[in-house]
Amino acid sequence: MAVTKLATIARNAAADAVVDLIDAGGAGTIKIYTGAQPATPETAASGTLLATLTFSGTAFGAADTGVATAAAITPDASADDTGTAGWARIANGSGATIMDVDVGASASGATIEFDSVAFEAGGAINISALTYTQPQAYSS
Repeated sequence: MAVTKLATIARNAAADAVVDLIDAGGAGTIKIYTGAQPATPETAASGTLLATLTFSGTAFGAADTGVATAAAITPDASADDTGTAGWARIANGSGATIMDVDVGASASGATIEFDSVAFEAGGAINISALTYTQPQAYSS
C-alpha cells in the first residue's frame, strides 16, 4: 500500500515518535560542524566540531498538525572552534544519531538558521527556536 497523504492524527504520532527519540538516555544534543553533511546519519561525522547545544530533558512538546516545537535549548557558551557552520547532527542523550540537518544563515531556508554561520572559538552559540515538521503528503 502506498500512502500519499497522512491524516493529522497520523502526522502528530509520526512527529512525536521522531522527536521522542531525542529524549532517550537523557538530554539530547545538537552538534554543529563545518563542511558538507555526510551521506546518511549513519555515516561518521565529518568536518570540524564548532559547537554543542543541549536539549531540555524533554526535547519537544506534543505535535500539533504535524509540527513539534522544541523546548528551551541550552546554548553553547563557548564555541569549540572557528569556522563556517555547514550542518548539524542531532543525537539522543546516549549519543545515538537521530538526524542530520542543514545549517545556513538567516532567510536561507536551512533547517537551522543563524544570524551568521561564521562561528568564532569562544563565542556563544544560541538556537532560539526549533521545530520538527512531519510532512502530510508523500510521492507514491
